[in-house]
Amino acid sequence: MATITKKELVARIAEHTGQTKVIARDVIQKFLDEIIAELAKGNRLEFREFGVFELKQRPPRRAQNPRTLEKVDVPAKRIVKFKVGRLMRQRVGATRPAR
Repeated sequence: MATITKKELVARIAEHTGQTKVIARDVIQKFLDEIIAELAKGNRLEFREFGVFELKQRPPRRAQNPRTLEKVDVPAKRIVKFKVGRLMRQRVGATRPAR
């Protein structure tokens, strides 16, 4: 398994589209910035066949520091959840975990 960086994706997209790397990088960065901005507003983003990004609220809870065994309060927080779309599930071969 390899790690692909944004720089490598920019190079691939620039090559496939015939655009410069600068233009491809700017478009990709703007796309990512818009995803972040919409999630920050509390909006859900749906990309058909790819997947859905949405915010979930985690409730506050009591946890334990594993080193000191001290009980600590963990505040409520918002997290980003991603649900895989049908096409991605088919191509990547993702299966649902057993419950």
